[in-house]
Formats: sequence, C-alpha cells, structure tokens
Amino acid sequence: MRFAICNELYQNWKQEDIFAHAAKTGYEGVEIAPFTLAEDVRELPAARRKELRRAAKDCGIAITGLHWLLLKPAGLHINSPDASVRQKTEAYVEALIDLCADLGGTTMVWGSPKQRVVIPGDKWIDAYKRTVDALKRLGAKAHASGVTIAFEPLGPKDNCNLINTTGEGSLLVREVDSPGVKLHLDVKAMTTEGRPVADTIRAEGGTYLHYFHANDPNLRGPGMGDEDFKPILQALKDVNYAGWVSVEVFDYAPGPDETAQISLRTLKEALAAVK
Repeated sequence: MRFAICNELYQNWKQEDIFAHAAKTGYEGVEIAPFTLAEDVRELPAARRKELRRAAKDCGIAITGLHWLLLKPAGLHINSPDASVRQKTEAYVEALIDLCADLGGTTMVWGSPKQRVVIPGDKWIDAYKRTVDALKRLGAKAHASGVTIAFEPLGPKDNCNLINTTGEGSLLVREVDSPGVKLHLDVKAMTTEGRPVADTIRAEGGTYLHYFHANDPNLRGPGMGDEDFKPILQALKDVNYAGWVSVEVFDYAPGPDETAQISLRTLKEALAAVK
C-alpha cells in the first residue's frame, strides 16, 4: 500500500507547492480534484498539463488520478431523464479521462452524489440502468486510455440515493462488466453501513476494489477522530489490496500541514501493525 493525499485540502496553494509539500511530508502521491485546475478542464491547455506532470515527477510524486469529478461545470448529471444532459455529462467525463491520462494518472474516483442522485419523479431502476449504460461506454474509453473509473458507494448522509452500500457498488461494477470500471471504498462512507469498516472491506472488497480513501467520520483525516485505522489496514491486507490509500478530508480547519502530518503518521503506524 502507498499513501497519497487529495489536493483540495491545500486551499489557494499553487499546485506545484502542493506536490512539494506532500513529498516533504512523506507522501508518494497526490490526487487531484479537477475543479481546482479549471472551471472546465477542456480549457486547461496541453502545455499546463505537461507542466503539472513534470512538476509532480520532479518532486518524486505520482499523480494518482482525479476525484470529485462533476462538481463543475454546473448542470452535469450522469443519469438524468434528459438525454441532452446525459450526453453533456458523458462528454465531460470523456474530457476528464483525457486529462487524467495527460497528467499520468490512472484512477478516476466517481463520487459526485448530486450529479448521480435519482431525481424526484424519476424511477430508481431507470436511473440505475442509465448509469450502467453510461459506465459501459465510459469504461471502454477509460480502459483504452490506461485509466480506471473507480465507482464510490455513498450513504444517505451524503444526500445520495443511488449505490449507497459496498454491496450495491459491487453489483454495479459486476453489471457494467468493464475492465475500465472498478470499485472505490471510502472509510467515512462505509461507517454508514451499520457494521465495522473492516468487516465491510472483508465482505465486499476483495474482488473489485481498485482505490481507497482514508478519512474519519468527523470529516477530518486519519488520527484526527475516533476511527481506528489498524483494523482497517489489516482488512485491506487480508483482501490482498496493494493499491493507493489516499487521504481525503472535508474539514480543512486544522490546515494542510497538521492534517497531512497526522494522517500520514496514523496510516504508517497502522500499516506497521499489520500482520
């Protein structure tokens, strides 16, 4: 397992400085929220993409990929009953796949609850089928580009009513049946499933798990709340997970330095305790 951190924690920092700080702290990777680079990534020039890729490499940092995919631009929704909205959304995801590949990333974490929620008046099964159909097409492009879409189950606390549990996420990935679409798991999201996070990982994380977010239910980083990460990393080892464990927080108040340091120290201590 290798440790990364998400870039939106570093509010108003220059991206090159984020890479440098992450490397100095001891991380091996940085994960990028595309809206931090541009309102619409199609406006991000090829030259700037090359600069970012080179800057990360110069710091010894891997750009692991993208997350928080559809926050901007406005009006995106992957399973909208409106075909024109779906087409616009798919076109933007295709642009994100290109961006991810250009940056040297290999993973796109698909959370974006508001842009996949079942719209009032729509039927859940219809929205689900449209999601599957879109992911089949997008998964093919992603795989051809060397990118994997990692779909993230999100609970009701995230105002999401489509794919709320790890089991549902596994079923979705199985039905999409594409090498370009796998499963993403997130500690905070899994705490809504009514059982220990480690048990959820062992039950559902072995077959499709591709990427992992580490955070505390209090919206801060590992070690900044009550969640014990030793059994979580033990469970990841038990299902033979050997990918990225990336720190994603939603409460930025402690600041990037404190959050980055405490989170990494907690994860390294947990990994050292793994048997």
